[in-house]
Amino acid sequence: MVQGCPGEFVGIQQFCWYLRGHDDQIPTACWLRYQHMPLTDTKIRSLKPTEKPTKHSDGGGLFLLVTPQGSKLWRMAYRFGGKQKTLSFGNYPIITLAEAREKRDNAKRLLANGVDPSQQAKLEKIKRQVSSASTFNAVADELLAKAEREGRAETTLIKKRWLLGFARRQFGNRPITEITALEILVPLREVESEGNYETALRLRATIGQVFRYAISTARAENDPTFGLRGALITPTVTHRAAITDREKFAGLVRAIWGYDGTPETCAALKLICLLYPRPGELRLAEWSEFDFDKATWTIPAQRTKMRREHRKPLSDAAIEVLFDLRRLTGNRALVFPSIRSPQRPISENTLNGALRRLGYTQGEATSHGFRASASSLLNESGKWHPDAIEAELGHLGADQVRRAYHRAAYWDERVRMAEWWADEITAMLGIA
Repeated sequence: MVQGCPGEFVGIQQFCWYLRGHDDQIPTACWLRYQHMPLTDTKIRSLKPTEKPTKHSDGGGLFLLVTPQGSKLWRMAYRFGGKQKTLSFGNYPIITLAEAREKRDNAKRLLANGVDPSQQAKLEKIKRQVSSASTFNAVADELLAKAEREGRAETTLIKKRWLLGFARRQFGNRPITEITALEILVPLREVESEGNYETALRLRATIGQVFRYAISTARAENDPTFGLRGALITPTVTHRAAITDREKFAGLVRAIWGYDGTPETCAALKLICLLYPRPGELRLAEWSEFDFDKATWTIPAQRTKMRREHRKPLSDAAIEVLFDLRRLTGNRALVFPSIRSPQRPISENTLNGALRRLGYTQGEATSHGFRASASSLLNESGKWHPDAIEAELGHLGADQVRRAYHRAAYWDERVRMAEWWADEITAMLGIA
């Protein structure tokens, strides 16, 4: 019963009804009692904005702040460390009355344990932010962005993105600290079940890179892929096909010089014979990399396997091939633009496809195999220091001193070797 007013009322609803029609007759004691009664949804909905913010208490420090704009904001007043503080719980009705009271009670429990609820709320917010930035997807994206800033080749980045796609589908949105070895094994087994054993191994290694990056950025403590090293099938190693017999290689050279394809493909095949670079280094080449006055081709670091700039001497025969091609593509950035889009290079399969059309199977010759062919025949000649051959191939020695020696001492020998190799190609063609 509500006492102290003209008449008695059963419950707050009857009292509110009385207030609507008799607000000028309410005794002060009754009004004060009404003001300090716990909030109800009915009372909250009836609250109207005024020129100044108004507070409406629910008890225990919890109150509803009604702003002049009409917003109804849950707040809790409390003291901690001798200071008056306020805690925010959100907006009504998004945060219901029951939810606001539950938050108040939780805050009081923290205070009873000597914990400042405002500080605890900040810590929880930081934890949520860190958690959202610590999913597998988030860490993987950061790792890829880092690799891009470091100048990794686009083909490398494309392969990493493709491999990570298998993992993302399985546990991409999971916090990286919660992902187990058993979960990682699922996409690995899926890839392996299709007979792609090498891909499964690369996927495990790539997932491991994400975990190790998470460890280095203090978002994980271990790499679950370490324990999966023996779980996958080890594929039989098959080396890229290469012709190392001089007579058979001479037949391949003659077939290439007689190939009737697009000018870009014909030139690329000839240059891969004469210069034996990695296929990706060649097909992505730009005209700005060639200095014809100094007869050099400088392959930028981001496109080499060893991630260091590699300079190759150009023989007269190689320069002649490039000059012929420059008449067609010299007005573009790429030396070997695709016929479909001049802004893109010829595809990875262009050279291997040409070799297939020449009648060479994948088990007989590949574009990458020209490196092995040149290495074998150069070493068999006995004319060149093995380290000079390795330097020309862009391989690195075991120690830094030897690397520096490669760059300096073997350059003149590599220039002579380039001309000798071009003469060998000419001899194979049967040209006097």
